[in-house]
Amino acid sequence: MKNRSELRDVIMKVIYQVNIYAEAKIEYDVNSLIKEQLEVENEFVNTCVFGIIEHKNEIYDLADKYLNNWNMKRLNKVDQAILALGIYELKYTDTPSIVAINEALELSKIYSDEAVTKMINGVLDKVYHEEEK
Repeated sequence: MKNRSELRDVIMKVIYQVNIYAEAKIEYDVNSLIKEQLEVENEFVNTCVFGIIEHKNEIYDLADKYLNNWNMKRLNKVDQAILALGIYELKYTDTPSIVAINEALELSKIYSDEAVTKMINGVLDKVYHEEEK
């Protein structure tokens, strides 16, 4: 059984794949993408993946609001997925804010560079402090 941090890694990878396939106009089944990453169905993963997909426009608009001279579409797909997960957890789940931000930063430390990690931290901090849950 994977812990929550490992499950967030799975969520990020699935959202990354969804973004790649959608941009390339390749048909995909979200449940199949999840099953490729996770052998046992998990409610947290399903809720987050489908929630991020459902709220993508609101999540991206919120990120764009706090990305100085940038927007989500300019970020690479991995960074988009990490930031989308962080914002989703802040806005749409009961995950404690500090946990949601820290988990996104830990993913960013693995998959991104230091500058992107700082940017993600700044955006999530602004979402936490300036947006109502």
